[in-house]
Amino acid sequence: MEVAETKCSSGYGKPPWIFKGSALYQLHLVKSETARAFIPKEFRLVEAFGYTLGGFFLASYEDSPAGVFDELVVIAGTVWNPPTSCAWAARVLVNSGDACDHGRKEVGLPSQVAKFSKKITAIPRQRKSKFSGFLDKIGLGTASSSTKSCMDVLVTETNDRSTTDICNINLTAVVPGMKFDKWKGPAIKMSLPSFSGRTEYNPSLLKYSCNIECRVRAVRAAKVSRPSLTSKQDAEESLSEHERQNLTISVMLSKPILALEFSCLKMQVEAPVVVSQHSTSR
Repeated sequence: MEVAETKCSSGYGKPPWIFKGSALYQLHLVKSETARAFIPKEFRLVEAFGYTLGGFFLASYEDSPAGVFDELVVIAGTVWNPPTSCAWAARVLVNSGDACDHGRKEVGLPSQVAKFSKKITAIPRQRKSKFSGFLDKIGLGTASSSTKSCMDVLVTETNDRSTTDICNINLTAVVPGMKFDKWKGPAIKMSLPSFSGRTEYNPSLLKYSCNIECRVRAVRAAKVSRPSLTSKQDAEESLSEHERQNLTISVMLSKPILALEFSCLKMQVEAPVVVSQHSTSR
């Protein structure tokens, strides 16, 4: 596969597009058969023992071309792109109509409008153990100046014909105290290449890159659960769309292996380029 120089036009500002805020990047072991339902057949899945690397990216942007909004990117799996690999998004849920339209038409993402319902519950402070001092130093404990709290994020996909509760994400957060902030981890720079396209709104196969600058630290994995069925669907809704929602939920419910908290996040998304496929013999 070769990447052509043809670039997509932008409807909401010239690229690169800058997003600032915070995020949780959680990696999961996803069954290969589940991931293949989303990934084009010409791609070879990066897999071992029947599993690939997927997960989700849950972000809250305080500054972006679309203003303030929340985003949940469900990553189906990882595909080979020699000499490296790229992620493939199964679904992108945002609570911004502008962000949804831009993702669909300009970046080729399977974007849908969704509602993010957040509920914060205080957790009683536990007595410190003999290991708490060490945990505080490496950023995994709870400092005495912090109040521990739990946030539940219910993500509900909405469209003209139906509303579907996709998942509930339980996050254990630390609210900084008045005097000291929790250690946010080292400052890093990284690039996350991804493929996209092959959708109703953008049938071309695309490749784009997210260049990230942030403070990063390992955190406890968020607990993902499937809400009680409260879906209100039109009787004429296609079965394939319903199946895609169920497969998306399966990705979210897969086994987490690593969770990274991105704070002081600045993400620069480059304009996608069209990928041209040529027959080659190797």
